[in-house]
Amino acid sequence: MSIRTPQDQTRADAEPTSGRWSRLVGSIVEAALSPHPVDRYLELLDPMITWRDLRGEITRVERPTSRTVRLTIRPTRQWQGHEAGQYVQLKVVIDGVRHTRCFSPANAAAGSDGDIELTITAHDDGFVSTHLREHARAGDVVGLSAASGDFVLPETDPTSAVFVSGGSGITPVLSMARTLVSRQFAGPITFVHYARTPSDVAYRDELRELAAAHPRFDLRLHHTREEADGHFTAAHLEGVPGLSDADVFVCGPATLMDEVARVHAELDISQPLHSEAFAPVVPAVDPDSVEGEITFSTSGTSAANDGRPILDQAEAAGLTPESGCRMGICFSCVATKKSGCTRNVLTGEVDDESDTQIQLCISAPVGSVDIEI
Repeated sequence: MSIRTPQDQTRADAEPTSGRWSRLVGSIVEAALSPHPVDRYLELLDPMITWRDLRGEITRVERPTSRTVRLTIRPTRQWQGHEAGQYVQLKVVIDGVRHTRCFSPANAAAGSDGDIELTITAHDDGFVSTHLREHARAGDVVGLSAASGDFVLPETDPTSAVFVSGGSGITPVLSMARTLVSRQFAGPITFVHYARTPSDVAYRDELRELAAAHPRFDLRLHHTREEADGHFTAAHLEGVPGLSDADVFVCGPATLMDEVARVHAELDISQPLHSEAFAPVVPAVDPDSVEGEITFSTSGTSAANDGRPILDQAEAAGLTPESGCRMGICFSCVATKKSGCTRNVLTGEVDDESDTQIQLCISAPVGSVDIEI
């Protein structure tokens, strides 16, 4: 049963008549074509013709380094654009199974008529990223979500902008730097990036072009496998103009982010640190300290609890629950916990409620758990 609130009614009254009429027509059409949504029929004609689904056609594929693939994507009419620093969910079908992963556009903030530029690093254990690196081709159609996320530029321009990134964490901060340059930001921009070697910098040429285009753009590249002090230290921020009042943005591995946060506090920078991790920090698990059994009731499967997040344990048991970012952001892997206790591996919060919705990727069982998968 759903409850209609006064706020719902206010929103409905405010919605243009054309919008309500369009949704009504869509509902009638989909009912007539049941049991499948109308987009399942339209995709037989052209996968880029959609009623509700947001999709995109890959129009260009580049491989700037041995480990990365860059996709230029033309989205369908449902795309509303993105703010610099946000992410999208990319949905790709591999061997008949749809997989969802989160990636941040690297291009400057753009409206609904703009393309999407994604640069994806194929990690050793990255099933989807490796598939895209090896098999993505111009003309492929992928699923997309609307852009989301709070890792964005402040509403008012900073007095000084400092971007720190490591590896594939470059994409959201590069989008921010490109956005500032495109709107002729007058303040200083310092861009500090860490990669294993010069050949691992996916945007080396583009960064140099930005530095040439902006009179106060200071580019600082560090190579962790070739420099004695290649990893971030406070010395790497020496000489940054207006550092005490700068907005500092960081995205990358946990070790980089932790050290930047420590230095940020040590230097007593007045503005809060802006940060986003591209992987969750999951605490190590001692298999000898966990107990109980996970029951996947919908599938009729069970397994001994090994302490890892439920998504990992479900996949180890041969199940393929829907999932996306694997870091607690996209909510693709929400399922109902029928009974038992779980612990949020990011916050440590414990949930012992029955018949409650949990995120599989960040929920670890504490003892025996029954989950509807």
